[in-house]
Order: sequence, then C-alpha cells, then structure tokens
Amino acid sequence: MPHERHITYVLLLFLSSPRRLRVGSLGRITLKRGIYLYVGSGGRSPWKRLRRHLARNKNKFWHIDFLSTEADVLGAFIFESGLKLECVIASSLGTVLPSIKDFGSSDCKCYSHLFFFET
Repeated sequence: MPHERHITYVLLLFLSSPRRLRVGSLGRITLKRGIYLYVGSGGRSPWKRLRRHLARNKNKFWHIDFLSTEADVLGAFIFESGLKLECVIASSLGTVLPSIKDFGSSDCKCYSHLFFFET
C-alpha cells in the first residue's frame, strides 16, 4: 500500500495598512499592517487551493478568503509529508508569534492558523 501524501503550506501575506474586516463567523476583526502567515492544507488539489489564494475576485468561503482579497500574497512554503503537519506547524508558530484566535481553525482544536509579525 503506497504512503499517503499530505501537502501543508504556509502562505505569506503582506497587509499594507491596518484593516477592519468582517470575516465570516468570526465577525469583525482588526488586522494591523504587517506580515501574516496562514497555515493550511492542500487536500487533493494543493495547487488549485494555492491559486485560489492568489485570486482577488472570489466567493468568500474560508476565513483566509477575507484576508487574501485585501493583502498581497508574497509566496508560500510548501511541505510534503507522509504525516499531516498543518496543526503541528500552526502550534509551533503559535509559540513564537501572535495569532488571531479561531482564524482558519474551525475544523480543528488549534487556537489559530493565522500568525502575525510587524515588518
């Protein structure tokens, strides 16, 4: 039986000015100017998911859609593994960077999948 392949990515975004956004079920949140790291998983179509993050015009379904239409996407780090690393990476980033509670983590028990640092 072949090893299952898991794609995890860390999307790097830059928000050029502070914004107050309505983000789905989270309601209104205030985001500072700076760099944001969003941790996600690619599922069966990782490249399709990443292309979606780059699109400015899209239906806003996931939390990240609300940010990625306002911020510049600078790039992504992509990890391929036999293990699911999304929550491991998010938990690790959460030990060193501030985060936005519940952002991108409605389907897991993580505090957040969105992290921030000022430039």
